[in-house]
Amino acid sequence: MPSPPERSLALRKIIHVDMNAFFAAVEQRDRPELRGQPVIVGGDPNGRGVVATCSYEARRFGIHSAMSAARARSLCPQAIFVRPRMDAYRQVSRQVMEILRRYAPLVEPLSLDEAFLDVTAATADGVLAMQIAREIRARIQRETGLIASAGEPFNKPLAKLASDCPYPMPYRNLGYWFLSRFLTLDNAI
Repeated sequence: MPSPPERSLALRKIIHVDMNAFFAAVEQRDRPELRGQPVIVGGDPNGRGVVATCSYEARRFGIHSAMSAARARSLCPQAIFVRPRMDAYRQVSRQVMEILRRYAPLVEPLSLDEAFLDVTAATADGVLAMQIAREIRARIQRETGLIASAGEPFNKPLAKLASDCPYPMPYRNLGYWFLSRFLTLDNAI
């Protein structure tokens, strides 16, 4: 009877890249007068509009995606509401995804502003995934003028969790220390 195929015990190296406050960041990049201002991208606050995203300046007031625009206006009356420019966001997204494909053949976009990269092969010669993530972030900022976050643990859910840690921590490596404390039986749901 043939023996079962050997399974690699090597951990996958997955990086999750997430563009920070993407739509609002594109608006602030393209319209310098919006920089440093509470910017809300979404619908009309005088109607039934919804917040698509907002700048970090607006988030300080408790505003978040999927909130009604009217509620956002009540939380931050000085907020600047901007209608979405989906063509502009798609263009920047294509540029970011092109950058990601320079580092990994397997790029799995999740939305316009985030993707998983499997950099296992790129790390086979000893390059650390952390180095790749830092280089990706620097290239995205240099080529697009935007900031990205990156998380790099052992699998997709943890990579996303790592990149979703509070801004402005731009790079997260959830190593064994974090996993041993976060994923204990006491923390199990």
